[in-house]
Amino acid sequence: MSLNYGIRTPTTDTPHMTKLYHLMENWSKVMEIGNTPPVDPISAMKYVPEIFLGNWKSRANAVSKEMNELYAEYLDVVIRRRENGVRSQTFVDLMLDQNEKLGLDRHQLYFMGGAVMEGGSDTSAAMTIAFLHAMTKWPEVMRKAQEQIDSVVGEDRSPVWDDFEDLPYVTAIIKETMRWRPVVPLAFPHCLTEDDWVDGKLLPKGTTVIINTWGIHHDKNRFSNPDIFDPDHYLGVTKPASELAAADYDSRDHYGYGSGRRLCPGIHLAERNLFLGISKLLWAFDIKPGKDENGVEVRSEDVDVDPTRAYSEGFLVCANPFNCELTVRSDKRRETILKEYEVAQEEVFSKYQ
Repeated sequence: MSLNYGIRTPTTDTPHMTKLYHLMENWSKVMEIGNTPPVDPISAMKYVPEIFLGNWKSRANAVSKEMNELYAEYLDVVIRRRENGVRSQTFVDLMLDQNEKLGLDRHQLYFMGGAVMEGGSDTSAAMTIAFLHAMTKWPEVMRKAQEQIDSVVGEDRSPVWDDFEDLPYVTAIIKETMRWRPVVPLAFPHCLTEDDWVDGKLLPKGTTVIINTWGIHHDKNRFSNPDIFDPDHYLGVTKPASELAAADYDSRDHYGYGSGRRLCPGIHLAERNLFLGISKLLWAFDIKPGKDENGVEVRSEDVDVDPTRAYSEGFLVCANPFNCELTVRSDKRRETILKEYEVAQEEVFSKYQ
């Protein structure tokens, strides 16, 4: 929100963020495969009265209206700020600065900003939650990562992007999180731009192709014990996902960012966000399952990570609420956290509303 619009979001229940997550939840339900009839491959179905097909048009139109209104609202915040003589270093500001050359109309402007923001909000959050979930189940992974971080960083500062090459186990944890619990298990549907042959079968131009990301990530021929969270699946794989995304199938680390021309355009930013977020969490906190509703400590071996019970259903998937307790690892780290927060407030957050 800050990078896109220069709008500060101090908590998840800030009104503009609540609206965004409400929109994304409704959008995810509409986008889920099976929730709408196959009107793209079978165009005649668009003429079938929607009452026979689950009122899909009404639901899609409602999401469209909500999306357009919210994205326009965010754009107007930036426009009003600029009219008052304040120009920020944000994505939308840069678009407006160049719009004489770009020639985007109002709808294109607010949808560009909204799509960029939405695409990077729930996915990174869901991955961070999946990481925390895995740490409550496999504390030995957390401890191994903390040992590596402590040998590189110490207690006087938290990890930064310059530490990336020195923290290969953290990189492996991020890749394993993307593999173990992909946010979009069936990815985004693709459409062939030309005829193609797969295993001796012709797929004509225009064919809709659904990439089973979950199936690829849980292929026992590629990953031993695919249901187990094991960063050693990526032992020796140290390049960022952005560098491996253009590689052939055998060299890909995972398909969490999609594939082909529809690859996530924010992959570089997402990779850095996840590295910074996860490395800082491991540096700062011990992560435990916490207590159940009766106040009893939950054992790691009893943590439920089953994808059919412990995770949501839908186009986008996230862990259901689970017990998790984060404890600062030392008084010195607490002091460093507070010091770095003060610096961030002064040098970064103060620039945004």
